[in-house]
Amino acid sequence: MTFADLVASNTALRGEVQRSHEALKIAQLTIDKMKVELAYLRRMKYGRSSEKLEHAQLDLVGGQAAQAAVTPSADAGTDDGLKSNVTSLDAERKKREPKTRPGLRELPEHLPRRTVVHTPLGGCGCTACGAALREIGQDVSEVLDYEPGTFHVVRHVRPKLACAGCHTITQALAPTRPMDRCMAGAGLLTHIAVSKFADHVPLYRLCQIYGRDGVELSRSTITDMMGNCGAMLTPLAEAVGRYVLQAGKVHGDDTPIRALGGQGAKAHTARLWVYVRDDRPSGDPASPAVWFQYSPDRKGEHARRHLQNFCGTLQADAFSGYDKLYTDGRIIEAGCWSHARRKFWDIHVRQQRLPGTLAHQALVRIGELFRIEAQINGRSPLRRRRTRQTRSMPVLRS
Repeated sequence: MTFADLVASNTALRGEVQRSHEALKIAQLTIDKMKVELAYLRRMKYGRSSEKLEHAQLDLVGGQAAQAAVTPSADAGTDDGLKSNVTSLDAERKKREPKTRPGLRELPEHLPRRTVVHTPLGGCGCTACGAALREIGQDVSEVLDYEPGTFHVVRHVRPKLACAGCHTITQALAPTRPMDRCMAGAGLLTHIAVSKFADHVPLYRLCQIYGRDGVELSRSTITDMMGNCGAMLTPLAEAVGRYVLQAGKVHGDDTPIRALGGQGAKAHTARLWVYVRDDRPSGDPASPAVWFQYSPDRKGEHARRHLQNFCGTLQADAFSGYDKLYTDGRIIEAGCWSHARRKFWDIHVRQQRLPGTLAHQALVRIGELFRIEAQINGRSPLRRRRTRQTRSMPVLRS
């Protein structure tokens, strides 16, 4: 074998070793990723829900505790002293808090009052001597009572009037109804809709409640009523959607709901998309509003369809379905620190919660941001902005 062959063979072996190292590195990263996902799933199912660091309680005390959280002290006695101070402060705070007795609070003033006067059994005469009694005072006590709603029937009577001269008959037009060929009035339809969507009362329970008052309504009848109400309120919902999307910033999120129509007539997991317009904390005088949209599944195309006419800032989670919304620059992404913190927390738990790691440093900095936001909560929008520029920005840049 010549020298050139040895060099070629050595080069081939080095390439093979390099590829083996790269494959081993990829495999190790994949294993670490799977371990993090497994730890996350175990914590979601069996672990505690709190994501606070061990020193999170100290952040609420003051500047010294905050510095101890950012730069851990090597002296264990100092930490014990801080913990004792926290305990003493909590004890003093609990002592100062007045204890309220719910049974003694005043009843709301806006409720109507029905006065019942209880006179003595003897009437206005003294039972001892028979002389007349005069009032010298009174004791008043109030009891909160409730009278359940009752049904009533509205009879629309349209008299027919005849003219004896020209022999014509006159009659008023029939009053309009919320729904054609429906016996329910506006009050009953409103009660059903509020009970179902605001109070979360199933329709079959409403049928049972109405049945106790002698009004038999089948579930299919009430379901048709709610379907017709949805069709009537569609223009109003579309107007709310246009108003929400006119804002410069919109909060978006989705939540799973159980819906019928799955495989084999079974229930499946659908999605309820929520878009909120509320910039009152930033000084916007516009009224807040919420726009709901339904989809049978969770695909990014639904969010893109909902926000196709929106231009501004979208504050949402890191759902991958939103990614295509930010490609053309029409919509600006505003991430959530709480969602980002969860990823670092999963890595921190996987690393046995060791201090000084990159994940731990990220959690400490995010905790500092949260502490600053808690301090400026309730202040004016201009002051909050200045505080974020002077205190929050250095935390992010450091």
